[in-house]
Amino acid sequence: MSDAAYVAVDWGTSSFRLWLMDAEGRVLGERRSDEGMMVAAQRGFAVVLQSHLDALDVAADLPVVVCGMAGARQGWVEAGYVDTPARLSDILDGAVAVGGQARDIKILPGIAQRDAGDPDVMRGEETQLLGAFGADARDDAIVCMPGTHSKWVHVRAGTVERFATFMTGELFSAIARDTILAHAIAGAAEAIDRDAFGSAVAAAFAAPARAANLLFRVRSRQLLLGGSAAAARETISGTLIGAELAAGLAGHVPGSAITLIASGRLQLLYQLALETLSIPLHCIDADDAVRRGLSRAAAAIWKH
Repeated sequence: MSDAAYVAVDWGTSSFRLWLMDAEGRVLGERRSDEGMMVAAQRGFAVVLQSHLDALDVAADLPVVVCGMAGARQGWVEAGYVDTPARLSDILDGAVAVGGQARDIKILPGIAQRDAGDPDVMRGEETQLLGAFGADARDDAIVCMPGTHSKWVHVRAGTVERFATFMTGELFSAIARDTILAHAIAGAAEAIDRDAFGSAVAAAFAAPARAANLLFRVRSRQLLLGGSAAAARETISGTLIGAELAAGLAGHVPGSAITLIASGRLQLLYQLALETLSIPLHCIDADDAVRRGLSRAAAAIWKH
């Protein structure tokens, strides 16, 4: 495509998203698959990327900017980390080139919190933050970024001061698949049981130390009192999210808004959770945020 300026890729652990972009940041083509880092490490990162570029008939000289797990130690090329406190603009300076390729491919770094008492890392979310706030942002915000590994990030004047990761999504998957509660949610309808979810969020937020007990109650309640599979599923989800919010909202000033960067079902669930707790929020679509972040990185790297 003659209008194409670059390719933007968000390469996660289990997912791959690619957008063909013009110089104004408009999407000309899109590809999505489950060929995340785990799959690409077996098939070859270059092979996976090229298959999607070929599907969109991308010119051989068009550059590619990548964020996410492709830059991890087990990924394509390790892109390292920018240490906290990390200015969002520092991400742009840390892009690493992928050697041995005919086209120019750059991978963005993650952010590391090198605190012996509170170590943490992120990859991909920093690019969403760049898209949400911009490299020269002056905003202060507490940001909630739901996912397999949810992030709560404190941003001050365009600087990531600190953040914390919660394995909420991964715990939900493990509990739903590998524990006795798998029977309770079997065959759950797609629709969200809002009442069950809100009650579970409130209970776990009020007493997060009882989360393991609240989870077992899903089983005992269904055995003794009945209830739908959807109610059981939302109780598990609400319990885990409520416990996460109890920690993530530490230091939150009552009445101030949380910035929620999410999409799809997770956006709806976290929005419901925050509304249950009467926490004001500002929503930003996660796909839009990562595309804007990749676009800002491409503009800085190749001076579009």
